[in-house]
Amino acid sequence: MVLQLQGSLFDLADDIGLRRPLAEARRTTLAHGAWIDVLPGWLAGSDLLFETLAQTVPWRAERRHMYDNEVRVPRLLAHYGEDDELPHPVLAEARSALSDHYAAELGEPFRTLGLCFYRDGRDSVAWHGDRIGRGEKENTMVAILSIGAPRPLMLRPRGGGPSIRRPVGHGDLLVMGGTCQRTWDHCVPKTGKPVGPRISIQFRPRGVG
Repeated sequence: MVLQLQGSLFDLADDIGLRRPLAEARRTTLAHGAWIDVLPGWLAGSDLLFETLAQTVPWRAERRHMYDNEVRVPRLLAHYGEDDELPHPVLAEARSALSDHYAAELGEPFRTLGLCFYRDGRDSVAWHGDRIGRGEKENTMVAILSIGAPRPLMLRPRGGGPSIRRPVGHGDLLVMGGTCQRTWDHCVPKTGKPVGPRISIQFRPRGVG
């Protein structure tokens, strides 16, 4: 797969690695017991990692039933279970760092890895919460590491209200915690503007999807 990524002028690292301590993440408290942490530029060498994952991950295209039709999922997907070898060592390092940092709040480690490949502005994910499994009834966390071109991640309360916009890309980290999966929805909207490709890497505890 060949997609043109315009590299970031702020991430010219020759090596791939975690460059900022998670303690520097800035927390925003949301309504209904939800919160998000944001840490820009957590990963150095994010463009190098993007190139590696774009070429080596076994991406799959999916189709899903919607009403009476079968529709194409507008992004490519991949999933790694807790016993699977991850596609790059830095992802195991990131998962371990997240597990250590959030141990007191989460009470368990991050275990699984999901990846979404947004090839251009036509790829997207609709409003949803990660409520399959335990996320429907329990507080949990989902940590998203974004590499490639920035795209806005939008959040809004499930019962209605103003939305929040957080552009993420080029190694940025966004963590959704508390009741966020139950009381808020999030999405990556389509755009007609010219945007480059982005990969979203989601770290989740066991039983959250």
